[in-house]
Amino acid sequence: MNPDKKIIIDELLERVNASPFVLVVDYTGATVPKFAELRDKLRESGSECHVAKNTYMRAALKEAGLPDISADLNGQTAFVTGEDEVCAAAKALKDFTKTSEDAAIKVGILDGEVIDSAKIETLASLPSRDVLLSKLLSVINEPGTSILRALNEKFGNSSEEAATAE
Repeated sequence: MNPDKKIIIDELLERVNASPFVLVVDYTGATVPKFAELRDKLRESGSECHVAKNTYMRAALKEAGLPDISADLNGQTAFVTGEDEVCAAAKALKDFTKTSEDAAIKVGILDGEVIDSAKIETLASLPSRDVLLSKLLSVINEPGTSILRALNEKFGNSSEEAATAE
């Protein structure tokens, strides 16, 4: 194998191994400003968009031991990886495909499992990680808050009654 190709594949392999997800998008017909806007939105969420030859990405995915998505690696494809926040990356891709006529979400790999474009669009509709964590925290805190309110009502009212009785 050509040493230059090996360097590119190794770099892709490093990115794929460092990311819990890989999303594949067809960017046919996208203008340069729209593609730059996509990259900016992805960067805000901690993700990156890379354009590489499909054969190089096939080799990197195979070397990483990830599922085979070769059938979807054709045409003008870009690959999105990131440290976390797959939902934010999916939302950026969904917005991108709405504004670019021929662009389309193809497929993805999330935690070692292949996900289709419909599942990626479902991920895009989920709230961000921070919003989900705050909702979870409020659910966890609710029982304690209810007990505290009940105790405050019981003991708060009796101390007020005692103060007015004096």
